[in-house]
Parts: sequence; C-alpha cells; structure tokens
Amino acid sequence: MRDMAQPYDDLPDLPPAGTIETVRVLKACIAAHRSLGLMRTAASRLPDPTLLINAVLILEARASSEIENIVTTADALFRADTLERTDDPAVKEALRYRTALRHGVDAIEGRPITTNLMIELCSLVTGIDTRIRATPGATLRGDRTGDVVYTPPSGEELLRAKLAAWERFAHADDGLDPLVRISLLHYQFEAIHPFPDGNGRTGRILNLLLALNADLLDAPILYLSGYLLSTRPDYYRLLRAVTVDGAWEAWLLYMLEGFRSTAETTTARINAIHALIDATTEDLQRAAPRSATPALIDVIFSRPYCRIGDVVAAGIAKRQRASEHLKALVALGILEEHADNRDRIFLNRPLLELLGAPDRDTGAAGP
Repeated sequence: MRDMAQPYDDLPDLPPAGTIETVRVLKACIAAHRSLGLMRTAASRLPDPTLLINAVLILEARASSEIENIVTTADALFRADTLERTDDPAVKEALRYRTALRHGVDAIEGRPITTNLMIELCSLVTGIDTRIRATPGATLRGDRTGDVVYTPPSGEELLRAKLAAWERFAHADDGLDPLVRISLLHYQFEAIHPFPDGNGRTGRILNLLLALNADLLDAPILYLSGYLLSTRPDYYRLLRAVTVDGAWEAWLLYMLEGFRSTAETTTARINAIHALIDATTEDLQRAAPRSATPALIDVIFSRPYCRIGDVVAAGIAKRQRASEHLKALVALGILEEHADNRDRIFLNRPLLELLGAPDRDTGAAGP
C-alpha cells in the first residue's frame, strides 16, 4: 500500500494503463451526453441566457468555496453582485472564484488551457500572486484527525513536467470520450497539486473550461461543484482509491454521474425559470398592464436583486418613473423592497429561491 506521507513523485502520466472505457463507463457516457444535450436545448430557449450564466457562476463560486470551508449564502452573493460591494470576507473570497472562472472562459476563446493559464486562475482565486510550488513538504491532512492523507509530488521542475504532460493529454486527439478525458484530468490535476493554495478551486474551474473546450457546453451553465459538494465524502474517497488502488472505473462512474445529474438539475431549473417568467408576466398584465413591458420583465429576471438604476439603464423610464414601476411590483407582491445602507434594492424572491442552492453536508481530505 502506498505510504501517503511520501511524495507521489512517481505519479504516472495520463492515460492510465489498461482499458479505461469499460462497458459500464461507456453506458454512463451515453446517459451523461444525453442529459447534457437536453440541457443545451433547454438553455437555447431562454430569452436571455445571461441570467443562467450569472447564476451558475455565483452558485459555482459558493459551492466550490464551501468545499474549502469558505461558507456563505447564495443570497449574500447575489446581493453583493448587485451592489458591487461587500464587507464579508467569505463573500469576497467566493466572488474571487467567480472572477477567475470568467477570466478562464474569456481566455480559452483565444488560447489553449496551459500551465500559465492555471497560474493566472489560481492567482485570481486566492487573491495573491501564485507560483508553482518550489519548496518541498506539502501535505494534505484530514479535517478531523489531522493525519496525513496525501503527499503530492515535490519540486518545481517535476511539477512543471507533470503539468506539461497534463497539457498534452488535455489536447490529445486520440478518440477518448471528452467526459472521460475531463474526469481523468481532474484527478490528475488534484494529484499533482501544483500550488501552495487554491488547487481545489482551480481544478474545479478547469472542469468547466475543459467542457467548454470540448464543445460539451455553449456557455458555463453546468453547476458541477454543487454535485461535488453534496457528495464530498465520496469525492475524496474515490480520489484516494485511484491513488491507492488504481480504481479508475469507480472514479469515472462517479464523475459521469455528476455530469448527468447536474445537467438534469440544470434543465429542471431552466424549465422552472420559463414557468416563473410566464406566470409573472400574466400577473402583471392582469394587475398592472402599464408595468407589464418585456423590458421590465427582463430587468427583474436578469438577476434576483435589481435597483432603480437598472430600470433607468435599460431605457425603460427616468428615475422617478422607474421607482414607481418597481414599487408597483412590490405592492403586487412580485418584488420585495430592501434597504442596504443608502441603496434601495428590490428582490425577486421566487427567482432567488429557484436559483439558490441548499446547504449540504461536508466531509474531508485529498487524493
């Protein structure tokens, strides 16, 4: 059995030896691709996909940060996003993940995923200028016991060599199913553990970037970190099983189920957004037809919180009339009005509840 206190300097490059795409894995791939296809179709029918993209970026930020024990709420993140300010350190840290993910999505439009991009992402996630680990002694310890559960490879030269091999495999044209490739690459990045901090969050951003690169997604709307958070004990157990026993099939089946179930959840969320928009439009047309404009509907469904300035910026009305529009929606129970220091903000609570993610259990430890 591998001594987890010893650096995994002989971590093999990808692909693993033996048959990776077993019958069970290929069946799971078919199911996952079907669910992803249905999700893409549903998303294409949204009047404005920006809502879903922004929401998933925020929910990804929340869940991915919570895996690292940085705990905040969807409400706090959406509120801070609207006000463009916050004093909460956990919110600030989670929003750095969102910033890094946006940077990555923009970056891969013009260049491949490389070690340099990983460094940029990790620097944005952690908020400090990050470099590849140069000093030995990095270990991962269990949250409860403090025991060493994994020791990644050591030394900058070795880490760069392993990341270079990661890049070659990421961009290889060998016929491997792209979902299998992403799953293998996720394990490998976490096992390499190239940075002093921020590896988990950087690795989860890479999952989405790889999916976009493989044309599995049209936009970053797959909330995969929510699945990893809700199954956190299994996530760490299966990472470890690959390291100790080479248990690749179980790991791949776990990740493929994540892609499938997350796509189905996202499709259900998209359909619920459609239904909520339709119901709200009908209520407005009946009770306040002067406010039932498509432009105003777009504003109150662009994100859970909005401000008077959002209505003005949309060209719907000047400030006084914009305020009257929003207060009319408050009177009808469609929006809630809240004070935040000098700002008045208006909450679409049904939308927030639709987009928000429930709290989930947490567990422990590394590959």
